[in-house]
Amino acid sequence: MAHLGTCVDGRPHVAPVWYRYDESDEVVEIVTTGRKLANVRENPQVALSIQQDEAGEAQWMVSLLGTATVVDDDDRTERARERINAKYDAEPEAYAENTLVRIAVGSASYRTY
Repeated sequence: MAHLGTCVDGRPHVAPVWYRYDESDEVVEIVTTGRKLANVRENPQVALSIQQDEAGEAQWMVSLLGTATVVDDDDRTERARERINAKYDAEPEAYAENTLVRIAVGSASYRTY
């Protein structure tokens, strides 16, 4: 799971999201709706924080800063949703109301523990 940071009214808004890294395009894909999607439409500058734990112990973390693009294409969203849902063992049609957002990573920082 990742935490997506967006901006609303000049203040940060952070929420957990499922994600998938698309190596072929070097972008992070999420499918979302509601406040997160509205925030990205208003201001595409976002942050993602991802941490890997093992038995409750942090192994590594990465923070990404990037620019999000909303993809208002039902077919592309459906395919991305199926890929993300497969990663998290969810039904392929789960979260059918969500919209695809692709995040081009501008910078990254990481730490291992």
